[in-house]
Amino acid sequence: MIRLMHYNWQQEDWPRFKYSLKDMEEQLFVFVESQGRISGLLKALSEEEKAQSAIDLMIAEAIKTSEIEGEFLSRQDVLSSIRNNLGLNHPLEKVRDKRAEGNNRVNKGQWRSSEDPMQVVSGAVGREIVHFEAPPSARVPQEMKNFIAWFNKTAPGERQEIFHAPVRSAIAHLYFETIHPFEDGNGRIGRALSEKVLSQG
Repeated sequence: MIRLMHYNWQQEDWPRFKYSLKDMEEQLFVFVESQGRISGLLKALSEEEKAQSAIDLMIAEAIKTSEIEGEFLSRQDVLSSIRNNLGLNHPLEKVRDKRAEGNNRVNKGQWRSSEDPMQVVSGAVGREIVHFEAPPSARVPQEMKNFIAWFNKTAPGERQEIFHAPVRSAIAHLYFETIHPFEDGNGRIGRALSEKVLSQG
């Protein structure tokens, strides 16, 4: 098995992120302009329309995320699951495809604990290439404590605020995915964190 060494979390300055905005100014301007338009549109919606828009966004995100993970869910099953979980269905609606309700085969809400390395691998059996290996499971609790502290300190209005939401979103995603704290669902949660950062901005 071929290993690529010196991952970002093995660097001496981990997790001090460095970046340059020099080539991003135009994209950041477009983002801020679009953000202003969306904010104006949302203010014009009624509370009922806002609630329905939020549900529609959750459905679209759940379906898109599932497709990234190689699963194809029906819109109706995802809608039923979301409405059930938000307490909007009385009685609860039946969800035919249980995948729409979440993954029951992993230790949900717990940091990964296996001694086996968490790796991103490609290639044929016997000739695998390890593209990335996450920090060992024993490091995950402290890494996540550090990540949460960083996330809170860099939020809007905080002492180490990262002013540009897309930059903070990209770093948050990279930081979280590097730690890879869960057995499964890291990609989905990482994308949700990225979107939370953008909404905070």
